Amino acid sequence: MLKPKEQMRMICKGAHSLVNEEELFAKLKKSYELNEPLIIKLGLDPSAPDIHLGHAVVLRKIKQMQDLGHRAVIVIGDFTGKIGDPTGKSKGRIALSDEQVKENAKTYCEQIFKVLDTEKTEVRFNSEWLSKLTFEEVIKLASVTTVARILERDDFQNRYQNQVPIGIHELFYPLMQAYDSVALKADIELGGTDQTFNILMGRTLQKTLGQEQQIAIFMPILEGLDGVEKMSKSLGNYIGVSEPAEVMFKKVMEIPDEFIIKYFMLATDEHPDDIDKIRLELDGGANPRDMKYRLAKTIVALYHTPENAEKAVAYYDTAFSKKAIPDDIPQYVIESGKETIADIITRLIEKDFISSKSEFTRLVNQGGVQLNGEKLESKDIDRALISGDVMKIGKKRFIRFTGSHHYLG
Repeated sequence: MLKPKEQMRMICKGAHSLVNEEELFAKLKKSYELNEPLIIKLGLDPSAPDIHLGHAVVLRKIKQMQDLGHRAVIVIGDFTGKIGDPTGKSKGRIALSDEQVKENAKTYCEQIFKVLDTEKTEVRFNSEWLSKLTFEEVIKLASVTTVARILERDDFQNRYQNQVPIGIHELFYPLMQAYDSVALKADIELGGTDQTFNILMGRTLQKTLGQEQQIAIFMPILEGLDGVEKMSKSLGNYIGVSEPAEVMFKKVMEIPDEFIIKYFMLATDEHPDDIDKIRLELDGGANPRDMKYRLAKTIVALYHTPENAEKAVAYYDTAFSKKAIPDDIPQYVIESGKETIADIITRLIEKDFISSKSEFTRLVNQGGVQLNGEKLESKDIDRALISGDVMKIGKKRFIRFTGSHHYLG
C-alpha cells in the first residue's frame, strides 16, 4: 500500500471537488497504519444500465482506489429504484417493477466489471436494509433534516416554483440514499456533480447517528465526441464500454484536440506525473494526433487487451488512411449506431450505387464490398454503421456515412 501522501495524489487526480481533504488524509493515514482498506461506496440507479465512458469516470476513480488497496461496495438501488430519483428531472420518474430492477442490475454488473476489480468489489442491494426499517425508524430518520433543506435541491426548487407536483415519497429519496452510507459505514462516496446534495446528506446522517463522516468525492461531467454536450447515448456522442476495439479507437480519435488531457485525466488510469509530461509535450508543439493515438490505445487496452489495441491501430491506419480512400467522396447521413448495412441497401439503390438488392448480395459474396478497408461477408449484413464508416462497392465506388439523429431525405 502506498503512503498516504502519494495516495492523495492519485485519488484527487481529475476530481471536481472533495469534502474534505484533511479528513481524507486522516482516513488514509489510519488505513495505512492498520493495513485496513477503506470502504468506497457508489450508488447506482438501476433504471439506465447502458454504460459509456462518461459513466465510467466514477468507476475508473474507484478502480484507482482499489489498486491502492481499498474496497468498493456498489449499492444497487433496488428499493429506491421503485421510487425513482427525481435528480435533474422536471417530474418524478416512473417507479420500476421488481423484474425491471433485477434485469437492469444484472446488466449493470456485467458492465461495471469491465472496469472494477471483482476481487475487491462487493455488490449490495439497498432493499437489504431499507425494507427492514420500521415506520418509527423512518420518522426518526426524517427528523434529521427539514423540508426547507430538502427543497434546496435545484430540481425540487424548480418544480416547486413551477407548480409541478412533488410527491412526499420523493422527499425521502436523499434520506434513503444517505442511509445506505450509514448501513455500510462508508468511508468514501463517489458520484457526479449532479449527486452533490444526496452524497452530502450521507455525511449529515452519519454524523447525526454517531458515525465517522464519509469523504465526498465529486467527479466532473465528461463531454462527448462533439466537445460540447455531456457524453450521452441519446445524442450519439458517446463511447460505449462494450463497443468493439476498432470502434472505440476510431471514436477516441474523433475527440477535439483540446480534450486530450481531460480524457487522459478522467477516462484512463494514467499516473498524474505521466499526464503532466503529456501536457508539457503538447504545450511544446507535439502533434495532437500522436497524443490521441496514445490516448486511444490506452483506453482500448483498458476495456479490451493491449493486443486488441494494437489490432485497432492497424485497422484504423488501413481503413482511414488517405491513400486507401479518396478525399472527395459522397457522404450519406445515417442514424449512427442504429442503422445497419441491411437498412441502407434501399437507399443505395435509389442513389444508383447498386441496381438491386440481389446485385449487392452478389458483390458481397464475391468479396466486392468493403467497410473501412475490410471485406464484408454475408454475416455482416446486420452490422450497425457509425459516423465515419466508409463503404467501397466494386473498384471505384466509395460512400462515407456521417452520423445524425435524422434520416437523409
